[in-house]
Amino acid sequence: MKRIVASFTSAARVTALLTVAMLPSVGAASAIDEYRDVVARGRHAVVADIDNDSMLLKRDDGFYTSGLRMRSTWTVAEGGQARTWGWHVGQELYTASDINLPPARIGRNDHPYAGWLYAGVAREVSESSGGFRRFGLDVGCLGPCAGGEFTQRTLHSLLNQPQAQAWSTQLRNEFGVVLHGAWAPLRWVPVRSFDLQPSVHGRFGNIFTDAGVQVMMRAGQLNLFPHQPALYGFLRADARAVGYNATMQGGYFSGANARTVAPRRAVGELEIGVAWQGQRFGLSASVVRRGNEVADLPNSQGSQNFARVQLVYLP
Repeated sequence: MKRIVASFTSAARVTALLTVAMLPSVGAASAIDEYRDVVARGRHAVVADIDNDSMLLKRDDGFYTSGLRMRSTWTVAEGGQARTWGWHVGQELYTASDINLPPARIGRNDHPYAGWLYAGVAREVSESSGGFRRFGLDVGCLGPCAGGEFTQRTLHSLLNQPQAQAWSTQLRNEFGVVLHGAWAPLRWVPVRSFDLQPSVHGRFGNIFTDAGVQVMMRAGQLNLFPHQPALYGFLRADARAVGYNATMQGGYFSGANARTVAPRRAVGELEIGVAWQGQRFGLSASVVRRGNEVADLPNSQGSQNFARVQLVYLP
């Protein structure tokens, strides 16, 4: 228990310091003025992000089984810098390793059923050097209020897939707030068609608290700022330290959950894909390999693959 508390405290401190360091030095009034200026003069983009393991032709689903997010952003690029403001809504679904298992057959170390429904705002500043800083705030709810059971049942009915058998055991309701941020110091460009960008990121809140490092490599026709024309392949490697994950441990302030498990304190992730951005439309498709997130599951059972698709429309 002491080790778990110490791990949580350390990750919380790192994430909080990271996020505070990325907050703008201007006051609230200046931030509002900047937001209005970017919306008035910026390039508008509507982005849909879709994560789903069924796109890899899996019929048992499991773990992080679905993620949907809609974003609306405005970007102004000038003076070697791009400023972006935006809002988003999203939903994430988590289930046991096999949705065909009834509650009585789910192992005690299997992932709980959980849904996370949220909305938020974010600000990002990108530099011509390739560095960026980003921060945002999400608010939402964990549990039946997130509508995870309805979403999965509806989607599986449309796709003629088996229905999950244990949503009755999902985690209890809890209101959630998550502060998140990321920072990249630079982008290394040894040749015109290749770049490499290291970054750090973190989240702090009663749903997720973690901190990590990431490296993104791209090769092809590259863009400097978001939503500029491009066509490239990419490889992303990520490693994060986990302080708290309510989709496994239950809400930080709620109790009496039917099932909870301890999270693994270090999780790795690899993503490989291709991205294209035209003048009006964009598309990205990739496969993600996520390491085991459940402490007491062997890696052979806890690791998972899922597909990720991003659709972009520039009005």
